[in-house]
Amino acid sequence: MSMRLQVVVDEREYRAIQRAARSERVTVSEWVRRTLRGARLRQPEGDEGRKLAAIRAAARHAFPAPDIEQMLTEIESGYAAETPG
Repeated sequence: MSMRLQVVVDEREYRAIQRAARSERVTVSEWVRRTLRGARLRQPEGDEGRKLAAIRAAARHAFPAPDIEQMLTEIESGYAAETPG
C-alpha cells in the first residue's frame, strides 16, 4: 500500500529540487523517493549493543599472524607482482 507524504519546502528549494530531478530525467516525486531511500539506507541499523558484542567476541580470538614488518614486505611484494614491467 502506498502512502502520501507531504513535505513543505520554500520556493527556492523546490526549484533546486526540480532542476535536480530534471537533470536525472525523473519526476520530482521519483527524485524525492530516491533521495529519501538513499538517506534511509545510509542510516545505521540494528542495536549498538549487539554490534559491540560481536566486535568484542571477534577480538577475543587469537589468529596466527606474522609481525608487521613481514606483513608489509608481503604486501609490497604482492604490489610489485601486479605492476606491469
